[in-house]
Amino acid sequence: MAAESTPSTPLTLPVLPLDDEVVLPGMVVPLDLNDNDVRAAVEAAQAAARSEPGKPRVLLVPRIDGAYAGTGVLGTVEQVGRLADGDPGALIRGRGRVKIGAGTTGPGAALWVEGTRIDESAPDPLPGHVTELVKEYKALATAWLRKRGAWQVVDRVQAIEDVSALADNSGYSPFLTTAQKVELLETADPVARLKAATRQLRDHLAEQDVAETIAKDVQEGVDKQQREFLLRRQLDAVRKELRDLNGEEQGEESDDYRARVEAADLPEKVREAALKEVDKLERSSDQSPEGSWIRTWLDTVLELPWSERTEDVYDIRGAKAILDAEHAGLDDVKERITEYLAVRKRRSDRGLGVVGGRRGGAVLALVGPPGVGKTSLGESVAHAMGRKFVRVALGGVRDEAEIRGHRRTYVGALPGRIVRAIKEAGAMNPVVLLDEIDKVGSDFRGDPAAALLEVLDPAQNHTFRDHYLEVELDLSDVVFLATANVLDAIPEALLDRMELVRLDGYTEDEKVVIARDHLLPRQLERAGLAKDEVTLDESALRKLAGEYTREAGVRTLERSIARLLRKIAAQHELAERELPFTVREEHLRDLIGRPHHVPESAQDPAERRTAVPGVATGLAVTGAGGDVLFVEASLADPETGAAGLTLTGQLGDVMKESAQIALSFLRSHGAELELPVADLKDRGVHIHFPAGAVPKDGPSAGVTMTTALASLLSGRPVRTDVAMTGEVSLTGRVLPIGGVKQKLLAAHRAGVTTVVIPKRNEADLDDVPAEVLDKLDVHAVTDVRQVLELALSPATNGAAPEVPVAA
Repeated sequence: MAAESTPSTPLTLPVLPLDDEVVLPGMVVPLDLNDNDVRAAVEAAQAAARSEPGKPRVLLVPRIDGAYAGTGVLGTVEQVGRLADGDPGALIRGRGRVKIGAGTTGPGAALWVEGTRIDESAPDPLPGHVTELVKEYKALATAWLRKRGAWQVVDRVQAIEDVSALADNSGYSPFLTTAQKVELLETADPVARLKAATRQLRDHLAEQDVAETIAKDVQEGVDKQQREFLLRRQLDAVRKELRDLNGEEQGEESDDYRARVEAADLPEKVREAALKEVDKLERSSDQSPEGSWIRTWLDTVLELPWSERTEDVYDIRGAKAILDAEHAGLDDVKERITEYLAVRKRRSDRGLGVVGGRRGGAVLALVGPPGVGKTSLGESVAHAMGRKFVRVALGGVRDEAEIRGHRRTYVGALPGRIVRAIKEAGAMNPVVLLDEIDKVGSDFRGDPAAALLEVLDPAQNHTFRDHYLEVELDLSDVVFLATANVLDAIPEALLDRMELVRLDGYTEDEKVVIARDHLLPRQLERAGLAKDEVTLDESALRKLAGEYTREAGVRTLERSIARLLRKIAAQHELAERELPFTVREEHLRDLIGRPHHVPESAQDPAERRTAVPGVATGLAVTGAGGDVLFVEASLADPETGAAGLTLTGQLGDVMKESAQIALSFLRSHGAELELPVADLKDRGVHIHFPAGAVPKDGPSAGVTMTTALASLLSGRPVRTDVAMTGEVSLTGRVLPIGGVKQKLLAAHRAGVTTVVIPKRNEADLDDVPAEVLDKLDVHAVTDVRQVLELALSPATNGAAPEVPVAA
């Protein structure tokens, strides 16, 4: 064999092209001689080897896309014979890199070129960083080979010490691309070549780790699904065997939604929507969250009483008797319910149950102060009509979805309170009490009051759509009763859809009847007392209602009765009082203390508020019903120089304007009224409304302020038994106001006997109970001069009046 060529020795070799393949030095590769280029190169090398010693030599050159690389590998033909498949082949070993030069001629059909060996020697000894690089490459190669199970190759790689041979060993790596192998072939520096091989091997191992992690996760998910599928199939088989063993039917009704939907008495459109959802449920997998949403929706739809209705009780006399027995007074709402039942009866008798898709429901708004029985009245109405009763509390509700429901896509979605009320009632025609509708708020989540517009509109609620159900729900047969304390807090559009029924409070006689027939028996039971052990005399009940409580409703009265009975029960347990016992008027002070609301008429004349000039009694309406309102006026000392009008008592803008109007009227008509109006020019006027912590507003105190100022200037006190209300104009006209019934009830409770109201409010007296009107002397006036004639006490003598001066 000829000696190996040195790097400086020129070579003339036949070219053996490798299409899209790269052979590195040290590699042994078999080549198919059926390829013309391969056979020509091998035959040319064999022909040249006959004239010189050694094995035939060829130049292995990569041919990428038809172009030859600039660097090739010197290869020796180790053996020519047959490949594993029987085709003729040659075994060629790479010896070293050759820099390809110009082409030349030679024997055979092969292409001959001139070339020069490339020096591939590594520094000796190896620097420290190269030694570390060798260790890293061997570690990476060992890890990769172990993953492939090539244990016999590991020892061979570990035995390679030459840097160049170690780098070229990566040519066997199947994961390297042709471009990466060409890069290694053309890198002459062995250290740089080893760095490139290490980088390529490291990147491949990182990609392999990621791929293995993904494959593992996918396989685990598939295994879990297959296991769950298998277990579910086994569970179904066990259930089937148990049903067969027990003789049960094949399907379970609770799971067979299609059978349940077809068997249910649903409206046609609701049935179609439910069957569509059943189709979706059958197509969805058990693991899909949509299946859970659909099942919940179907359960809700199937639980609603689409075709259930209670039969109304058309015994009009009986219904009226039930309302009278359970509630004293409240004639307006009782008459409205009686009228509703009478109309329903006639429509039913004439076959007019449904007209235009709508039934004959009702929407009433019960507006009144607290404690008058608005909430309990709803239950009585349902009892009288023979319907189911459901209460929906709206106080503090701020989310529109509470009324219309949530969209089904939300987690934990539910239908709105209206749908839930229908479901709870179990019938499509219950009495639904919308409690505290004036306490509904609004924020970024929407306006619930706006969502109630469709619910409470008799022209629209037969096609009400809840966001959760998304099917039409007929609410036209529902009787809606909405309760509120303050009318102003209800939006105008919502109020327009309801029929307003005012509950202005109870008279003293009605309170006595309520206390005797309802409150006392209930509190006796709660106190553990028998009905015959404690009785309350009517005079004691009347004093409790008149002097211990002053309210439109009866809640405080009930608490006073409960306190009274607790005191008697405790005294009996302490052996301080014998039972049975009758509570009379004179016993109240010893049992529950002094009365809190003594009427002005019952006080000593010198101690009454209106005993001095400049104080008048007015009437007002608050959220708790009607109430008396005192107005005090005074003039400042002229030496202080504090001219102008001062108003105190936390007054609103409208009430401040009324005070300005009253002062202007007296200044312009003082001479006509024989008042010393000169004092109004140089002295400051102060008008005060006691109970300064309570906000006050409205025009109805105009007459009262005018009377207080006239009393102050004339020195004539206002009559103690007179209360007044009305708006005053600059010309002295008395203009109409609202809340006449509540104000007259308040005057009656306060012990006032004479009331002055505007002439144009006379029609409102029809709403006032007859027993209250019998005890009041009501004067309807048109001019403030008439008010002054009625309210001011007569002058005692002809002397000039002494005007009070403010301290």
